Amino acid sequence: MVKWKWLRDYAGIGLGTVITALALNIFLIPNKVAAGGTSGLATVLHHTFGLPVGLTMLALDIPMFLLSLKILGARFGVNTLFGAGILAVSIDFTAPFVPVLTRDLLLNSIYGGVLAGVGMGIVFKFKGTTAGTDLAAAIINKLTGISIGQALLGVDFFVIALAGVVFGSAELSLYALISLFVTTKIIDLVQEGPSAAKAFFIMSSSSGEVADAIMAELGRGVTMLAGRGAYTKSERDVVFCVVSTREVSHIKDLVYRIDRQAFVIVADAHEVLGEGFSSPR
Repeated sequence: MVKWKWLRDYAGIGLGTVITALALNIFLIPNKVAAGGTSGLATVLHHTFGLPVGLTMLALDIPMFLLSLKILGARFGVNTLFGAGILAVSIDFTAPFVPVLTRDLLLNSIYGGVLAGVGMGIVFKFKGTTAGTDLAAAIINKLTGISIGQALLGVDFFVIALAGVVFGSAELSLYALISLFVTTKIIDLVQEGPSAAKAFFIMSSSSGEVADAIMAELGRGVTMLAGRGAYTKSERDVVFCVVSTREVSHIKDLVYRIDRQAFVIVADAHEVLGEGFSSPR
């Protein structure tokens, strides 16, 4: 079982890196959209000195990987080297064979960001990484105390700004920012999944009746959370349950049929595992 899980993870990392490579070669690299990361820096060097993007990325990643081992310890292992290596090979191998679909910078930024986000999301979902600026951000965090998120934003912004200076176009930097934003959003979507369910927090003076109705009419499990009003100091049960999106209207009607004064919070639940929903992998 462990062996198959190991093979599945590496197959997933490989698939994700190939998709990322296609995003770079079809949309971003040919159009000088350097959307941060070592791929962005390699794109700048490619158009300036003619260096192959994949090999340049690997040349940038390996020293950072070795430095991270020294500074951060053995936190980044085989998966990092595997992801970085496969991505570099995939970029240089597929570059001569893939078409450039459009020269429209907005289309390239959006679709390149979407496809790169799908690829990177798959890599992260299977516990992999492609090294790059996340290593640089982790090193900066360790040495300076700056948060990883701020460090990552700073590194990517530097790469995007550098591309704008080298290419002599602020417009390219603006498009690169669009691509980076799209990529990060798609990565989150791939990892968390679409909002397939809704979580309800219901505060009502008739919480027991509401809970019974949800279980009887919807067949959904309910958890009673102990709550206490900060102003009134009164204790009251909070009804918590998760339902599918198609049941949202039903549960709201049910709650307000019982208690018109109920206070209801509805939140997105991106991944729900367990009875009535998805099974754990």
